[in-house]
Amino acid sequence: MTALEHDDSPVYLKLRAIIAAAILRGQYSAGDQLPSVRALAAEHGANPLTVAKAYQSFQDDGYVEVRRGVGMFVLPGAVERLRVAERERFLNGMWPKVRDHIALLGLDARELLDNELA
Repeated sequence: MTALEHDDSPVYLKLRAIIAAAILRGQYSAGDQLPSVRALAAEHGANPLTVAKAYQSFQDDGYVEVRRGVGMFVLPGAVERLRVAERERFLNGMWPKVRDHIALLGLDARELLDNELA
């Protein structure tokens, strides 16, 4: 089970996280076409309208553009701007919860960073 499967957030946000991770990993660079709504929906067992909502959020944020009749493409500078936004989201949203959970469990943060957990 992945971290996304434990996440209680809406499906479109989970899909958005998957797409963002693919862009940040370099699977899609500036100018690259993203998978069609139908293809991504089929790949993840999601409703195409839900995928469209995730894609719309990227368009609204200026990371992608729609070329009518062709598809959705990653815009120049999107990777860098997305990385900044995702860092901010992690540091302000996720990290405080992770830090608190580390403290709750009595774990040593340095030890966690120095060792791989099995």
